[in-house]
Amino acid sequence: MSDYYNAFEMSPVPAPGPDAVPPEPFRGIYGMPAFVTIPTSDLAASVDFWIRGLGFFELFSIPGRLVHLRRWAFQDVLLLLAPSVPEQAPAMSFSFACVLSQVDSLVEACRALRPNSVDGPRDTPWNTRDVEVITPENARIVFTAAKPFDPASQEARNLEAIGITPPGVGPGDNEEHA
Repeated sequence: MSDYYNAFEMSPVPAPGPDAVPPEPFRGIYGMPAFVTIPTSDLAASVDFWIRGLGFFELFSIPGRLVHLRRWAFQDVLLLLAPSVPEQAPAMSFSFACVLSQVDSLVEACRALRPNSVDGPRDTPWNTRDVEVITPENARIVFTAAKPFDPASQEARNLEAIGITPPGVGPGDNEEHA
């Protein structure tokens, strides 16, 4: 028996599909359940890349010290001015959801700004299409888009093997957990 249940209603990420539409940028102020802080030695260049390449917008800034960027709800980044940044990207990455229709334009925009910054896109065994981007601060950022679910696919079998089934199959609408 699995303890997993469908709770997609609490996420801004749309259901996967060829016509999935990304949510509008979220400009509300909320208590952030998680965020990433990234040091940068060139705040202006970093902000430019995150906005023009990755599709974030500036929520607010403390001039010369910090810029708070956001895309969708719960996709918050704080760029913090620092004396230096690592010379190479760490193995660790931070991932942001996107939709399939955004993948190609994100790749093009990042490559236009920094030609060697993108790896991918590549399809994963867990049914996503991922793009890895190395930012000017040498942060390893992954944009991940869910692919439409095909119950006959290898990806569906991979997920079922670990106890994750599609909505409507087996126990688990959210009513019993709400």
